[in-house]
Amino acid sequence: MPILRDPSATSPSLHPLTSRRTRAFVAVSAAAILLAACGKPEGKAGGGAPPQMPPPEVGVVTATPGDVGLVTELPGRVEASRIAQVRARAAGILQQRLFKEGSDVKAGQPLFRIDAAPYAAATESARASLAKAQANLAQASAQVERYRPLVSANAISKQDFVNAEAAEKQAQADVAVGRATVRTAEINLGYASVTSPISGRIGRALVTEGALVGQGEATALAVVQQIDPVYVNFTQSASDVFQLRRAMEKGQLKRAANGEAASVKLVLSDGTEYAQPGKLLFTDLSVDSTTGQVTLRAEVPNPKGELLPGLYLRVRIEQAQATNAITLPQQAVTRTQQGDTISVVSDDGKISQRTIKISAAQNNRWVVLDGLKAGEKVMVDGFQKLQMLPPGTPVKPVPWQAPGAAPAQPGASAATPPAPAAPAEPGESAAASKP
Repeated sequence: MPILRDPSATSPSLHPLTSRRTRAFVAVSAAAILLAACGKPEGKAGGGAPPQMPPPEVGVVTATPGDVGLVTELPGRVEASRIAQVRARAAGILQQRLFKEGSDVKAGQPLFRIDAAPYAAATESARASLAKAQANLAQASAQVERYRPLVSANAISKQDFVNAEAAEKQAQADVAVGRATVRTAEINLGYASVTSPISGRIGRALVTEGALVGQGEATALAVVQQIDPVYVNFTQSASDVFQLRRAMEKGQLKRAANGEAASVKLVLSDGTEYAQPGKLLFTDLSVDSTTGQVTLRAEVPNPKGELLPGLYLRVRIEQAQATNAITLPQQAVTRTQQGDTISVVSDDGKISQRTIKISAAQNNRWVVLDGLKAGEKVMVDGFQKLQMLPPGTPVKPVPWQAPGAAPAQPGASAATPPAPAAPAEPGESAAASKP
């Protein structure tokens, strides 16, 4: 290969500065050619911009208005619809118990037997006194009848006839007293057999055979309670009642379809719902000054006797309905002291914060009264994905499915596979994380 020489080395007429510039230009040109040769791709020349990340998917629900019943859950307690204390009204020795403790009894069924001998003797004495009075009345009436024609003929004095009539009336009064005495004795004799005043379930006997009862006071013997139906007493905050009525006055809510006879459902201590629904009877007119609560009462059928007096439970009652209201999953609403907010996703994937007004929760969903329009999409899950992205990043909304709900039908929504750099966070819904 021939050796190239620098012309400046043999030509004395070139300036030294010009010689250095020439050598630098040659070196830069050679380096540029070398870099171009090394950077040239083997295949097709050229290259475009790097691929962009797809927008992250977030689960949304579409706001759909409708009439929603506002169901309130309150603490309650069961009470027997009728309670009767069985007491001894006759004094004496208790001889026999005629019922099985804890069983159902009928009205008028004998429960206890008290020694009736003294009362039977008193009854016989009263009947004898009545018979004597009736005999005197018969004699007095006969004498009046004999005197009547004689006084007309002036055979006897008028005074004798008046005395005969007075004796007859006195005898009639004695008969009336005798009959009342007999009735009283029979009532006392009947008290010796203690019967049930109402139909219901009787508890344990409060006295035993051989005890002296009714001496000076009506001794309590047992308690009978009617438990079909039963009453359920429950309380509600007076402020909640006031807010409910104020919302009805403004037209935000309307009274439940059944009015005062609103349906009542019971939730037992194990979380199961009682099979028989009840009905609301009344709301107390006064507020408890110590607790600020208003008492309500419902009547619930209890044919099997499952609800026992004194049992604590939860009461679900529909007191009003929200007209054209929208319900949202509770996880879609952020509750703070400043207000309740949601994330609304627009058609172009932009997220904006919105302040709304909500009412009570129904089946793990908030009832939205104001601040949201029909057809708007509200973000439910996918919040963790947005924490790693800059603000204003567009998203792709996909239908949200509640945990345990049936999966969406194929073709319902075309979801883009998520990018490897943004995997689904733990706890996200299936609709937001599936490809």
